[in-house]
Amino acid sequence: MEDTKIIELYNNRDESALFETDAKYGGFCFTIAFNILNDKSDSEECVNDTWHRTWNSIPPARPSNLKGFLGRITRNLALDRYKYFHRKKRGGNETELALEELGVSASDYRSPEDEVLLKELGKRMSLFLEGLSDRDRNIFIARYYFVYPVSEIAKRLSLNEKYVANILSRTRVKLKKYLMKAGYEL
Repeated sequence: MEDTKIIELYNNRDESALFETDAKYGGFCFTIAFNILNDKSDSEECVNDTWHRTWNSIPPARPSNLKGFLGRITRNLALDRYKYFHRKKRGGNETELALEELGVSASDYRSPEDEVLLKELGKRMSLFLEGLSDRDRNIFIARYYFVYPVSEIAKRLSLNEKYVANILSRTRVKLKKYLMKAGYEL
């Protein structure tokens, strides 16, 4: 079913919207959650929470890109769940490793000032990503947004793992220089 028809089902409060959403995007959302949580049960619960959040969001939201809308909800829910389960311990799994590569900590507390700075950083990141080649941008997003392991990215793109790791390393260096030039202290 087309996304516009699925959104219309949500707008009409037709519960078949949930079935159609799960049929079309269940696997996609599960993959995002599983890459972050690395647990089947938690990932399934996260996907179910995504459907619930979507039901409560549409309407009034009218997403122009349903897949991206669902992916963002799933990712945020999975990261929240990850933070909840890893507050007091360091996991060493793919999510922790990706965050460490970027030099980011999974902090639970954000002040209003932090939220403003994060929005500005998000805009800067988008501009940075637009300047990358399609291949480098896709690799970066697969690693740091969808939290795919380097081996999986390499396999999907038919590339050598070391080559993918090299691209990620060079892109992180470029990102750091870009952000420092924009006035961020790293």
